[in-house]
Amino acid sequence: MPTEVAGAAAEWSEFLREHPQTSGLDAFVIDVNGNTLGKRVPVAQAETVFSSGVQFSASALVADCRGLGHNVQGMGSSDGDPDGTALPIAGTLCMAPWTRTPTAQVVCEMRNVETLEPYWYDPRRILAEVVARCRSADLHPVVACELEFYLIDPRRTTDGGIALAASAANGGPPRRAANLSMDAVELNAEFLNRIDAAAAAQRVPVCGAVAEYGIGQFEVNLHHVADPLAAADHAVLLKRIVKGVAQSMGMQATFMAKPFAAEPGSGLHVHLSLADPQGRNRFGMENGEALLEHAVAGMQALMYDSVGLCAPNFNSHRRYLGPFVPKSRDWGHNNRSVAFRIPTARGAGRRIEHRVAGADASPHLVVAAVIAAALHGIEHGLRPSAPAKGRVEPGRDGGFPVGLLAALDLTCASPALAQYLPARFLELFRELKRGEYAALLRDITPAEYDFYL
Repeated sequence: MPTEVAGAAAEWSEFLREHPQTSGLDAFVIDVNGNTLGKRVPVAQAETVFSSGVQFSASALVADCRGLGHNVQGMGSSDGDPDGTALPIAGTLCMAPWTRTPTAQVVCEMRNVETLEPYWYDPRRILAEVVARCRSADLHPVVACELEFYLIDPRRTTDGGIALAASAANGGPPRRAANLSMDAVELNAEFLNRIDAAAAAQRVPVCGAVAEYGIGQFEVNLHHVADPLAAADHAVLLKRIVKGVAQSMGMQATFMAKPFAAEPGSGLHVHLSLADPQGRNRFGMENGEALLEHAVAGMQALMYDSVGLCAPNFNSHRRYLGPFVPKSRDWGHNNRSVAFRIPTARGAGRRIEHRVAGADASPHLVVAAVIAAALHGIEHGLRPSAPAKGRVEPGRDGGFPVGLLAALDLTCASPALAQYLPARFLELFRELKRGEYAALLRDITPAEYDFYL
């Protein structure tokens, strides 16, 4: 067994002593959509997961949003859909407190079933390689993610749509916007408290929740960590926590980028700083502003090229029609209308907030693109535009890709992005998302009848 995952085996017996009530184990990998896919194993059979892994389709890593394959680059159908071996990752074993029966979970890495070599298209590996390149330049990324979501009723409306969930305390759905409202937080206190408790049990560093701009919308923040791979894992696990807790309370949480046409979309905002080997924030040190501006300039240079990763689904592009969602390369200080916001924090808190991605994007791929862009600007000594003042109108420079297919083509054709993320992965991702888009178009929507009958 590879040494980097062997430590997980030693954790299982100790874990069972601490949690003797455990009835099952969820063993899963994280796919290119940021979804968790795997198996629930009875506790009596779980020891084999830690000794030899659990086998399921290797192409799960490159499934679409439904978990279905599209035979991308011949994987899933042409090759006979072989199994891979999902090996537990040390330090990720924990309880899933929202489940109906006491269930543990462990994050796994998919390996070749015969050689135990990792797969090159694993999004965790894509990110790890970008981080390694950054660290080789003596730049150590520190990352935190923010995720927005809506609470909805799990029952569909008669026309197949969705409706807001009832607030637990008053028995009815919210009727007005409650941006930053403490009353809205209190009305949903039981839900938010359960998220906090589950996050603590899973060592996911949640650091606050707010009622957001949309009706029934919330944002949960995560602490900054010096391991970007862990930061992306935290974002994925937080989504699993939020969805699991909501389901346990008779609600559903959605991270769709634009679930309601008349309400703001949901974003995945990435905060980035760069530390020296001693962990000191280089943005807050002498000459730190110059380094920060190089990083911003890199983000500007690769913004449009990265939209295919930041907005990877058909619905993702509806979010860009709403407020406070950037469609131009502007940056600025303490300004939420720009793509790259510099918060007011100084010294150790100096950082860049990358505001382009939707909540439906893969945290691993988005963080990889953000770090790659910052490194690109630093390596090439790029200079940013003048910082924007006041509200920036979306799309004022006209270069933003229009729609999913244009965004995917631009991402796949980017020679600059391919310096940091494998070109063959960008091609694989475009092929997968084109297949998902084609599957979506097979169904006729009620609006089409309204337009074209």
